[in-house]
Amino acid sequence: ERPEDDRCPICFDLIEVPVAAHSKMNVCCMKTVCNGCILAAEQRGIYNRCPFCRTPHPTDDASSLAMIQKRVRKGDADAINHLAEQYYFGKLGLTKDIPRAIELWTEAVELGSLEGHAFLGHTYCTGNGVKQDKTRGVRHWQEAA
Repeated sequence: ERPEDDRCPICFDLIEVPVAAHSKMNVCCMKTVCNGCILAAEQRGIYNRCPFCRTPHPTDDASSLAMIQKRVRKGDADAINHLAEQYYFGKLGLTKDIPRAIELWTEAVELGSLEGHAFLGHTYCTGNGVKQDKTRGVRHWQEAA
């Protein structure tokens, strides 16, 4: 059984695997919309806007980061998880900061993020930027499964 967030919030269809190849995550509302709904929105004249919430797409990394941080302040687990990824990989103009990413993933996990568990499992099992702890990593992977 696939997680609920593998469904498009507009048409409610399951998004094909790999999800990232068949959809786009919008930082304004943190919703992953399928390519079919993106195409349908464009055919209806909705360009450069989120097909779900109609917010204009950010034009640069700074505005993307501002949108993500706004959602983080509201306690959105998906936004917290996404911000953690940005710190982990050093994207959106942020410096690579693995301890901050772990802190954010832990916060996301407390809010119910399964994806946060998966990233923490990977980080602890590989020991990338943190002391390797395979037992703890496997526990997080079990929670994510």
